[in-house]
Amino acid sequence: MTSKVTYLGNLRTNSEHLRSGDSFITDAPIDNNGLGEAFSPTDTVATGLASCMLTTMGIKARSLETDLTNATAEVTKHMAADPRRISKIEVSMRLPSGISEKNRKILEHTANTCPVIYSIHPNIEKEISFHWTL
Repeated sequence: MTSKVTYLGNLRTNSEHLRSGDSFITDAPIDNNGLGEAFSPTDTVATGLASCMLTTMGIKARSLETDLTNATAEVTKHMAADPRRISKIEVSMRLPSGISEKNRKILEHTANTCPVIYSIHPNIEKEISFHWTL
């Protein structure tokens, strides 16, 4: 088992990673009857995409003897109605500028083929940008 999610009431959950004991809270968003005091479940999906992209890039960067420390990804999630769902995820990456053009292409390909990007429904639009400016 990977995790245990407990409903705490008032549209809030606690998700525990069983191996590490690490946990996080989710709240329903304000526009869906919630308090919006934490990530919503759909926020975690969109954020998980960016986290997976940076993680797989970090793995590849190691083999390229390149350091991506302090790289960031800004995530914007768009929702649609009928049925309520994620319609678009925008990820804007800020990455170190001192990386060769060849390695940039390899790292961008790695990000665009991470496990989460393949796991997100193809009807969800994904707008990914890479800014080599750090």
